[in-house]
Amino acid sequence: MAQQQIGLIGLAVMGENLVLNLERNGFPVAVFNRTTEKVDEFIQGRAVGKDIVGTHSLEELVASLERPRKILIMVKAGKPVQAVIDQLKPLLAPGDIIIDGGNSWYEDTEARTQELEAMGLRYVGMGVSGGEEGALNGPSLMPGGTREAYQELEPLVTKIAAQVDDGPCVTYIGAGGSGHYVKMVHNGIEYGDMQLIAEAYDLLNSILGLTAEEFHQVFSEWNQTEELNSFLIEITTQIFTVKDPITGKPLVDMIMDKAGQKGTGRWTVTSALDLGVPIPTITAAVNARVISSMKEERVAASQQLTGPNITNMPEKQAFINQVRDALYCSKICSYAQGMALLAAASKEFNYNMNLSELARIWKGGCIIRAGFLNKIKQAFVDNPSLPNLLLAPEFKQSILDRQSAWREVVATAAYTGITVPAFSASLDYFDSYRRATLPQNLTQAQRDFFGAHTYERIDQPGSFHTEWVEIKENERVG
Repeated sequence: MAQQQIGLIGLAVMGENLVLNLERNGFPVAVFNRTTEKVDEFIQGRAVGKDIVGTHSLEELVASLERPRKILIMVKAGKPVQAVIDQLKPLLAPGDIIIDGGNSWYEDTEARTQELEAMGLRYVGMGVSGGEEGALNGPSLMPGGTREAYQELEPLVTKIAAQVDDGPCVTYIGAGGSGHYVKMVHNGIEYGDMQLIAEAYDLLNSILGLTAEEFHQVFSEWNQTEELNSFLIEITTQIFTVKDPITGKPLVDMIMDKAGQKGTGRWTVTSALDLGVPIPTITAAVNARVISSMKEERVAASQQLTGPNITNMPEKQAFINQVRDALYCSKICSYAQGMALLAAASKEFNYNMNLSELARIWKGGCIIRAGFLNKIKQAFVDNPSLPNLLLAPEFKQSILDRQSAWREVVATAAYTGITVPAFSASLDYFDSYRRATLPQNLTQAQRDFFGAHTYERIDQPGSFHTEWVEIKENERVG
């Protein structure tokens, strides 16, 4: 009996769609789900007439696969992934490959890679981005692990990934947990992108009072520009066309302003702090989701805490254009922070990432796909050791040309009491990065005063400590 080329565990939406993608591209699949009724439902539904085999146990799944066995796990990160791996280990043979396609913490992936490789098994932590539609029609894939394991999977992943003008949206990321690390940072950039779009919406809504129809028109026009053309802007244009069937109002107006999160944005911030890399736009986006969840407390506070009385309103089209420019400048900063974090992690963990390739594989399939990723790719092709995207000639000039509008928007937001944490954090990042001198000389003096932490001088090398109180006392005596 012919055996299937790959097995998949976990038939939630992403898992089902990946199975259909694999089968459509010529790879017979065997599937398993902890709830076996889900297997039967899928086989009798979406999988009818396709080269997909349902199994009711892991033993049956493993037995149905050709060697070396390839098994893709699409279950919740953490303990569920570990439980599946522990059950698979005694059933597999040396050379078999386990692929974790979920959003696992990269350190967990590092540990699993070491354990399984020592047993003769091969392990790949693979970031998968694109949501339901991407999984079905072509996601962006970020596989990390041994190069040998990737080479075994390469014919498969290059077929099922999104296809763009310069190839499939997949590349070998690096060793160990690199694939999941890149997916984590991808999601952090995604947090920043979404928050920036939300702030643009809030400014135009609160200050200009645009209608849903006007929002649709504005975002549609922005999506036609080289700077802002992206998946997230595209879906935003569509959101404003949907009416609530109950009230007849725009559905977006009926949605509670409480944003959820699954943790990858928070992980990105944690890792950045550990590596000493500033990512203020992404951090602001995470914080914005946290404070949005405090709905009841915010409603109560709004009864006591008032904002400014708004008197002078900006001219409509001029302000729309300024917000567009501010959005693009802030977006550049968000991606610059993400790429800087990836560069630092690559060096720290010996991942040897190719940043231009990472930008390339995000051009299709994934949530942050955007037209300007071509420019990011080219920036790192031109200068692989580029320390920050803000220094790439095109991005540098883009911000210099637009910074007046950017500053005007942030100032208008402050004047009118509209919260723009990600816009502000992006501008602060730009201004901090471009300044040769910052006020942390005073911070170091304070640290040395209360904790003898020492400081460096601007006129000579070495570390110095001052007995600040003693000097002050001597001055009094004198």
